Formats: sequence, C-alpha cells, structure tokens
Amino acid sequence: MLHSRKGRFLQLGFLFLLTGIGFAGASKEESPVKKNLTWWQQQKEAKRSTVLLNNQTNAVPILNLEQKIASLSLGASQSILFDSLLNKYTTVTSLNGESLAKDTLTLGLAGYLAPYKKVIVQIPAEELQYLPNLSLLKRLQAQRKLLLAVYGKKELLPLADAIMAPMVWTEEESPASAHYVAQIFFGGTAAQAKLDRTYSQKYQQGLGATTQISRLTYGVPEELGINSSDLQQPIDAIVGEAIQQKATPGAVVMVVKDGTVIFNKAYGSHTYDNSEPTQVDDIFDLASLTKTSASTVALMQLYDHKKVDLNAPLGTYIPSVGQTNKASLKVKQVLLHESGLPAGVSLPVGAQDLQKSPSEQFSVQLADSLFLSKDYFKEVLWPRMVQSKLQTPGKYVYSDLTMYFMKEVIERQAKAPLQEYVQQEFYAPLGMQTAGYLPLLRFEKSRIVPTEKDTYFRKTLLQGYVHDGGAARVGGIAGHAGLFGTANDMAILHQMLLNKGSYGNQQYISPETVELFTSRQSSVSRRGLGFDRWDPDTSKHYPSQLASSQTYGHTGYTGTCVWVDPARNLVYIFLSNRVYPSVSNKLNTLKIRPRIQDAIYKALDKANPTADMGS
Repeated sequence: MLHSRKGRFLQLGFLFLLTGIGFAGASKEESPVKKNLTWWQQQKEAKRSTVLLNNQTNAVPILNLEQKIASLSLGASQSILFDSLLNKYTTVTSLNGESLAKDTLTLGLAGYLAPYKKVIVQIPAEELQYLPNLSLLKRLQAQRKLLLAVYGKKELLPLADAIMAPMVWTEEESPASAHYVAQIFFGGTAAQAKLDRTYSQKYQQGLGATTQISRLTYGVPEELGINSSDLQQPIDAIVGEAIQQKATPGAVVMVVKDGTVIFNKAYGSHTYDNSEPTQVDDIFDLASLTKTSASTVALMQLYDHKKVDLNAPLGTYIPSVGQTNKASLKVKQVLLHESGLPAGVSLPVGAQDLQKSPSEQFSVQLADSLFLSKDYFKEVLWPRMVQSKLQTPGKYVYSDLTMYFMKEVIERQAKAPLQEYVQQEFYAPLGMQTAGYLPLLRFEKSRIVPTEKDTYFRKTLLQGYVHDGGAARVGGIAGHAGLFGTANDMAILHQMLLNKGSYGNQQYISPETVELFTSRQSSVSRRGLGFDRWDPDTSKHYPSQLASSQTYGHTGYTGTCVWVDPARNLVYIFLSNRVYPSVSNKLNTLKIRPRIQDAIYKALDKANPTADMGS
C-alpha cells in the first residue's frame, strides 16, 4: 500500500504550532516568543482541566502501536489538529462522522469501523445527549475498542453516565486542549487532574486516573524555559546559508530536549527549481545512519539475547569466511573498524551484469529501468569482500565492509532478513511509520527526497533508490546504507536509546547494552561499537565545539546526522540531500551540521547558564 501526501494536511495544525502561527488568543502582531508563551499557558490550563476517567484497565495510554486505529470526529471542531498529533505516534485513520454518512448507509457506522481495534472518538459533550451518538458509542464500547475525547463543561458529565470506556474529558474545545488531549492517548503527556467535585453518582469528586509520559512530547521551547528565537534565528540563518551556497537544496532540522520536540522545521525544496517544498515529514535517504539505526540496534538486541558474542570470531557466525583471513576477526574489532578490513573494495559491473528490463536472471533493481544479475552478489561482491587483503590489525580504518559482514551475522543469528528483523523488533512497535528499506514499495515518489543525478552508474535521477552504489548492488538492502525515513522516525528511535533502551513502556534494549555500545570502546579512536562519538581531540570540535564527551550518533554521506547527548538529554537531527544534483562537499566545508548543533547548545546555555556540560 502506497502512502500519499494526503495525510500531510493533517499535519498543518502542528506545523502552525511550531512556527508560532494561529495560536488561540494570540494576535498577528505578537512575536513568536509571545505566541509560544501564550500557547504554553493554554497548555497548562488544559492540563489542569483535563481528567482521564474510566481507565481501570489502563487502556490509556495505548501501548500496542501495531493495531489498526481510527480517529472519528462526531462534530469536534479541532479534529485536524487532534489527528495530526495522533499521527506523530502511529498511523491513525482519520474519519469524519458527517462525511461518512453516505458510506455507512448499508453497514452502519459501527460496521464501517469493524476493522479497527481501537477507535478514538472526539465529540463535544452536548452531542452525548443524542441517541444515535450514544448508541454508536455503546456499540463500540461493547466491542472494547472505544476511547473517548470529550470537550465540554464538567456539568455535562451526567450525559456520560452510561459510558464505561476510557474517557479524556477537557473543559475547552480549543487548539491547545486538542493538542494536549491527543498526546494523552499515546503517553506523550500525562493525565494528572482529578474531578474537583461530584457531578453524578458515577463521576464523583476525586476521580481521575493518572498516567506517565512514556513517548515523545510535542511542544514549544518556552515550555523548557528556552527562548524560541534563540533557536530559530541562528538555525534559520545557517540553513539559509547552506541553501544559498548550494550546499543542499533543502533540509529538515529537529531538536528533542528532555523528551520534548522543541524544534521541527523544514527548509528549502527537494531540488533547486523550488518545485517541491521540503516538508517535515519528507522521507530522506539516511545513508550511513543505516549503520546505527538498523544494523547496530539489531546487534544490540541480539547481544542482549546472547545470540551474538562480541569476542567471537566472524567464522563462528559466517561459515563462508571459515577458510579465509576473515575467519578469526573478532566481532568487536570489526565494529570498531580495527580489524584490518580495507575501507572498501572495487565492485566492477560489466555490460553482461545489466539489463534494462527485469527477468528471472536480472531481478536486482537498481533504478526504474536498470536491473542487475541476481548472481552478482555471490559471484562478484561477496567473493571480493571475503578475499580482500587485510591491513594492519588494531589500526583504525573506517570501512563499509564492516556492516556487510555484520548484516550476515545479524541475519544468521536472527534467522530473518535484516529489513524484516528491524521492522518487527523496532520500527513497527515504536511507531516509526516510514523507516525502512525500499521506500518506493510503500510510499509515493513525491514524498521521497531525490539524491543524485547519477551520470556514471545508473544514469538517472535517484529518487527512492539508495544512493550508495554498494547498497544498490545488493538490491537496496544493506547493513551500511539503504535505510530511508523521516526526522520524526529518527527522533523516536534515538529517544529510545537516550532512555537507555526504553520507549512507550517497553524495553527494547537493556540499559547496560546501550551504555556499552554507545560509550567509547577504543584506545586508538573515538568510536563506540557501531556508533561514532565525540572526539577527545578537542581541536577537531567533533561533532561540534560544544557537544559533551558523552555524545554519540553518526553522520550520513547524503548530508544527514543524528547526535544524542545524554549529558544534556538532547537529540539533534539534520536531514538533507547535499548530493543533489551532484556530489558537493560544501555542507562539510561550511560546517553546517556542527554549527547548527552549536547554536542549539548556545540556546540551551542561555536558558540555563549553570547547566552541566558533562565534559
């Protein structure tokens, strides 16, 4: 099933939130900071007046994101904003009761909703007095799929006496309350309020369930005492310079502080002709972020399950290297790039290896009209890697071969293809909606940011096909490259790592394993296990001048990076397509990524001058 841009309109309310547009109670003349402060005040008021009722089964927050969920509006005025927030956590189908009237004449609305495991119904309180609405809610309630978001004065609570399903009741029907209530359903914010008095025999004073924050919160910098202008102005200027200097046609920048998304902005366009403006939910070729966001997290979990021993030789897990110089290389050495593996090997492709149309023999798709022989891997690529000459063991040499071998280890120990393993174990349960390989099988091309106009191998614009030539030769699914995704997906995954392996009340990786892999494990380089890290040679200012010594993450060749700084409880994400239309090094020479990272630290330090840098 292809996912189109239609759902982007549901994101508009939240985009307005982050750019300071259209907040209730804020005039057009107000500064962005004042608008954000107004918004934050409205959020605090919503928090005080919003109560979670009937949650004896702890159905809220929703834990299982691998089920079909619908959001049904029965006259709610803020459904677009509400649904945009729900869709930050998982795919939620938006339905409108009025527009569905014709579609449901035969089945009835309850029958129409039958495929969904959970239905979040948004409804103004006064609508509860109408029998058709109440009958529908009772039917959904009987099927144990109903969750309610009700807007109205608490004096109307007696209208809900027949409701047994979990219900979030808030006083005002406003953008701020819709924003707050939506996040309660997925643990993005906490329910804390109690009924201030008795409203009916059922809803008595003191009732109200409490929940804990367990997933990302979406807010504004002012909630954390940070001036939004101190973030936006320098980041705008730096990214603007990158676009003006043609270092990249566009980019997305995201900042997560203390588990709250405080900055999420898209810049420029997919290409320099400005025909397709960049959106915050655009899908990027993540390049070497694949190494950490797919291969390394998979290895971490397998290590937890005692299916991978870091001190075991490769020959233990990969029989085909058993009689080669790779057999005795330790897994840990390989992950640290200290095993002696070369930086790369030549992978020639001859005319006999290619065909313009698919066939049984030529089934590895490189581009729309270019297919590689299915035997290329076993006859050319793998033999050249296995037989490659080793360099000096113990010396740091960054090698893409590392993750070719780790992919083999993962798949043999997991007994599943890498792409299926990470989807099943991480992306789907975490609520990562776009992360994965081969995005053209799942999304419209327009959602995917193009990379290079390849003039030397595939001779076409690469859009949805992996940029890395080695990953292309294995069908787009590799351990070192091939992963595509959005900034929000990267935020979810890396917040899980920052949380020591926990997210949404589920432990994906043990805290000890997260600490082991992300901390410095080498005496000759800055590297962790699979992760890049802060460089102890402070003259290099890597990954940025102000990053703490605890910082870990990775960069990607296409112009991407994700850096996690536990000392500051911070995740910084930068996604771009700097290789469009052809490879350019300007993003690096202009130091765009580290300068943005330093601008973030300066904004944090201005808000909290006594912060411990953790260095």
